[in-house]
Amino acid sequence: MNKKIFIIFVAFFILFSSCSSAKVEPKINEKLNYTEEDILQNEISEIRKLISVDPIKALWRASFISDQQIKNESIENCFNQFEIAINDKDYFEAQKYYTSFLALGVKVESSKEKLIASFYANDIPGFGKNSLEPKTIEDCVNATVTIFVDKGLSIKNGIGFADGVVGSGFFIDERGYIVTNYHVIQDLVDPTYEGFSRLYIKLQEDLDTKIPAKVIGYDSILDLALIKAELDPKFVLTLGSSDRLKVGTEISAIGAPIGLDGTLTTGVISTAERKLNTLGTYFQVDAAINSGNSGGPLIDKNHNVQAVVFAGIPSFQGLNFAIPVEYLKQILPIMYKGDEVYHSWIGAYGHTKRNGKEKVGLEVQYILPGGIAEKCGLKENDVIVSVDSKPVKTIDDFQFILMGHNVGTVLKCKYLCSSENIEKETLIYLEKRSKEPVVEIYKSDYYSKAFIPFFGLELIPTSSSRKKSFMVKNVIRGTAADELGFSENDKLEVGKVKLDNKNKFLIAQVSTQRKKKGFMDISLMLSTPYDCPYYF
Repeated sequence: MNKKIFIIFVAFFILFSSCSSAKVEPKINEKLNYTEEDILQNEISEIRKLISVDPIKALWRASFISDQQIKNESIENCFNQFEIAINDKDYFEAQKYYTSFLALGVKVESSKEKLIASFYANDIPGFGKNSLEPKTIEDCVNATVTIFVDKGLSIKNGIGFADGVVGSGFFIDERGYIVTNYHVIQDLVDPTYEGFSRLYIKLQEDLDTKIPAKVIGYDSILDLALIKAELDPKFVLTLGSSDRLKVGTEISAIGAPIGLDGTLTTGVISTAERKLNTLGTYFQVDAAINSGNSGGPLIDKNHNVQAVVFAGIPSFQGLNFAIPVEYLKQILPIMYKGDEVYHSWIGAYGHTKRNGKEKVGLEVQYILPGGIAEKCGLKENDVIVSVDSKPVKTIDDFQFILMGHNVGTVLKCKYLCSSENIEKETLIYLEKRSKEPVVEIYKSDYYSKAFIPFFGLELIPTSSSRKKSFMVKNVIRGTAADELGFSENDKLEVGKVKLDNKNKFLIAQVSTQRKKKGFMDISLMLSTPYDCPYYF
């Protein structure tokens, strides 16, 4: 579902009573001032508390202050934890420390670096050499499986019916690892689901036999999952490089539409960058895809996987979507580790910066008070141009780089400082991404700032006595405010603001006088989802 900002345009007298809502008074976080000795000592105290709880975050915070003793304490503790991870062969944890050490300029023995690199190259499904590559399209079909989630019986009108979910998947490893969609196996891992559920796969060569399988890891945001069956597959698909795909490129989809196992359909890439989710962009394809295709591979003429099918619109022919294989490759190591994949962010909001048609970076347009972006020195209007020594030209570039790292990692970040017009460098710590960024902002910031990420409106208070009376300073292009025709110097009075927890929307009632509407008094109801693609 497209989660771009939605607008609800209703009359002045509509009430909020129909919403499941909550009213929370904002609690504003003030930025720390490290020049004051008492605040400095308080920060040192907080770092010492963090050392045993989150060693990497403690080291990251210590890097911003001048006290060498606390820096040494943090480095020593991180090295101890790094050694423990290496000795325990917990290379996922070790990778987090190793990457952070690189960003912080801390040297690591080359032997330990080789151990981690060898594990990632050889042990993670889909990353090693493939001796079972398909030679023909028929082989590709035999590298796919039908996935069945048995949910027992459901009772309707006193009659019992077999209940279950049918999807598709494909082998990516000789050990029996299979990729599919999260929504196919969701009932198996959703803690709110209390019914019966069992996971099976069926091979194309033996559709009468149900083979038990288990969930290894999953990503509910990208809609991907890794499962495993105890068998030796006949063929294993190779993961390609979908950044080379363009509009018009021929592709084929393999899956089990409406349970019809081993079905092959062909088509082309219709659009290469369709925003449908809170993270990333997706392919739109015109190959025939139906219920049951979910989780199947989208392959190119060389039989390489270029995307994972995940959605179609039954009422419209030719409107089908797939997840680029690059996203799968970024999160495979984390899914292989097990359980749910958590994405990261730095507590900011912004859009791709353009000079004419050229994309030049990620413009920071809002920073959450007390968040990572604020603590590391980023400010509104700064433009991020590099993360982890990789170029950032769009917000999608930034989010893609973060996908490949565990939460709790430190990365080097370069940005163009807007106030000084020079390039600077800082360190960012990857915090667990909030599933409801809007709620966090609403609870911790003033309306004059919060309306920037909510609706694209930068506001200036116009009266000390009327705290909810503002003038529009700036309107961000492509946002809700821009679509509604707001412009600079428009007057705006904020009325009720509530959280609709049932539908996951924040709703604001405003009275306004807009220049483009002849300064007529009008009341609007604005809404924004709890999350959107422009938080990072």
